[in-house]
Amino acid sequence: MADAGTARRRVLAARYREVRAATEELAAPLSPEDQTVQSMPDASPTKWHRGHTSWFFETFLLQGQPRYSPYDPAFAYIFNSYYEAVGPRYPRPERGILSRPGVAEVAAYRHHVDSAMGELLEGELDEATADLVELGLHHEQQHQELLLMDIKHALSRNPLLPAYRPGAGAHPSEARKLGWLEHEGGLAEIGHRPGTGFAFDNELPCHLEHLTPFALADRPVTCGEWLGFMEDGGYSRPELWLSDGWAAVAQGAWTCPLYWFQETTSAPASSWFVFTLGGPRPVDPAEPVCHISYFEADAFARWAGCRLPTEAEWEVAARGSSPASGNWLDLRVLHPLPTGDSATGLFGDVWEWTASPYGPYPGFRPAPGAVGEYNGKFMVNQYVLRGGSCATPAGHVRATYRNFFPAHARWAFSGLRLAKDA
Repeated sequence: MADAGTARRRVLAARYREVRAATEELAAPLSPEDQTVQSMPDASPTKWHRGHTSWFFETFLLQGQPRYSPYDPAFAYIFNSYYEAVGPRYPRPERGILSRPGVAEVAAYRHHVDSAMGELLEGELDEATADLVELGLHHEQQHQELLLMDIKHALSRNPLLPAYRPGAGAHPSEARKLGWLEHEGGLAEIGHRPGTGFAFDNELPCHLEHLTPFALADRPVTCGEWLGFMEDGGYSRPELWLSDGWAAVAQGAWTCPLYWFQETTSAPASSWFVFTLGGPRPVDPAEPVCHISYFEADAFARWAGCRLPTEAEWEVAARGSSPASGNWLDLRVLHPLPTGDSATGLFGDVWEWTASPYGPYPGFRPAPGAVGEYNGKFMVNQYVLRGGSCATPAGHVRATYRNFFPAHARWAFSGLRLAKDA
């Protein structure tokens, strides 16, 4: 048992260094001004993500260590996100007005936490502490994707349309013909099975669900197919939309996915452009459509004579697919890849909306203490997405992973895959 504990500690120490370095690599192309801006209340500045992920390790792992001294006690207020049991927190919509601490001081804070975590990981770890370290690493990987989502939105609001990483994202190809993966239905085991690796608490407990026969598309919906929806008046046909979705279309003046634009209002339908982390470029009809809301995904599915899959259907279908085959976070790409003949599986490229509201599995219990606020308190008024995206770090997602966003959200790397009754 001691040897197993030592081996796990060494693995965690190596992973800690790797994950923390990856966050800094993502922030490296951004100026101090870039890292301070906040473009909407749902987004956060890059430097806040860097500080908050350090606060997580400091709060849940280092504060109880006898020799640890906080870098700055005020950071407990500034970098707390939503952990009410820990203490008060700075208002989320106002993070962009925090000119101080600056980027250099946030870097110093990260170094301070990393040094203390290095000492912690050199000693003996009990199982509960090791589990918290692992949770913190997966938490930071979530914020790596959020960092990219948020800076993409911020840069898109700049009239210069600056690139986060110039040249990333262009891989023209042709989409393959849509096929279907059929499943006979019946009783299916859903959720994470204990003893098979890390999972968030919202993936538990493992339970049975009854599925009727269904079929799932073998690839996501493409931009070319979405153009067909737009050209057929998809955004102006109320019969396709849920009531709240139709209100969102009107309120937001939606006529296309987020980040799509035309240079002139009289431009032909074929002249759509999309803002990417590599800058603006023409829409590729073969790549998965991205940055759509649940409302848009539902309307498209209805227009196509299909429906969205439930999360249980998606999970069962994904068991025959390897996450390793997905298009994950790659600084050379940073965008969904075209669904050509080489594209396989259900992982990567875009998070896929499901028809399932985000709620607890039968028997779900939040973890005790403040860390129990991680997922359970958000199980209302949101929908589940599955599969990961081109901004998700490799190795972070599994078939049971449950992401979630409100139905109107569009700034995530979200798309859809069609389903139908078999």
